[in-house]
Amino acid sequence: MPSTWETGAAGVLLLPSGRTLRGRGLRAPLPEGPLPDFGLYLQGAEPPATPWESCWVRWPDFRLPADGPAAARSLRDAWERAAGERVEVACAGGRGRTGTALACIAVLDGVPPGEAVAYVRAHYSRHAVETLWQRRYVARFTP
Repeated sequence: MPSTWETGAAGVLLLPSGRTLRGRGLRAPLPEGPLPDFGLYLQGAEPPATPWESCWVRWPDFRLPADGPAAARSLRDAWERAAGERVEVACAGGRGRTGTALACIAVLDGVPPGEAVAYVRAHYSRHAVETLWQRRYVARFTP
């Protein structure tokens, strides 16, 4: 089974279950270290191809996913894969959409929806989840 991301590494979110996910901004260079086994990419337009398996969720900047049920399935898939694979979640900047997705994945991991944004801000980036709409999306997210 592949190893998970190194805990304590920049951009790596450690969930209460012990699963880890790397969040990042696609505008930045690929971080050093192991490549992802799977990437979940949150973009308004299809992202460039990667040498690892990936999924694209149409999610315009500062907005919510274009297809909520499909996004929820992709978030669940990322959470399930994080049990034994290196999973990367990314948007252009690595804050709003990535933070929102990571907060929803934290809900899947058992963090109460009303606490998930604070959890991701404390353990991933204090700038995560940028808009009121994104905060509401997390608060209403149901596993």
